[in-house]
Amino acid sequence: MRVFLGVTGASGAVYAGHALRALTDAGCDVGLCVSGSGAHVISHEILEAGTRPPEDPGMVVATFVERYATGPGSVTVLGLNDLTAPFASGSSLAPAALIAPCSGASMACIAHGTARNLIHRCADVMLKERRRLVVMPRETPLSLIHLENMATLTRAGAIVMPAMPGFYNHPRSVDQLVDFMVAKALDHLGVPHDLIARWGEDPAAAHGRPA
Repeated sequence: MRVFLGVTGASGAVYAGHALRALTDAGCDVGLCVSGSGAHVISHEILEAGTRPPEDPGMVVATFVERYATGPGSVTVLGLNDLTAPFASGSSLAPAALIAPCSGASMACIAHGTARNLIHRCADVMLKERRRLVVMPRETPLSLIHLENMATLTRAGAIVMPAMPGFYNHPRSVDQLVDFMVAKALDHLGVPHDLIARWGEDPAAAHGRPA
């Protein structure tokens, strides 16, 4: 299965990392596109390289892929402005896309059809072709603008899934909280996984791995 994974500049780069790991574990062919701000957040939150923008965003993305793309699936890193990428056209027949985390600015561009880069364009393609699009905003509190953009995306056919993990599985680590959200996203993308135990199942049924 071909899946687009867009990573923007909201806090929560670890969601993207766990998603990349789960998608490659499932054998997916992943088209990964990271915005400049997304690379900055990865550098700060995952690589712990400080708060200044990275001097080499490409190296940040390469390290990110090396750390998380551990399964048999493949990863193709796509340029943010590469509108010749297959995911930029509905004729590519890519069935699903996940944007995690999704910044408020990216959510606004997608909701109002003002695509400025490949991440926005891919989301636009998913909506116009009536394919699966999961958007994971990570912001709090939410302004009325955020809420109205979420409502617009929902009416257009997207699944809006704010990063709000549940606690009924009695998580014991941050990784398990992250996997809860990634599992929900993969369910809606149609990608099989065993990240979490289903309601009523033995918690041992989950096999999510620590970062």
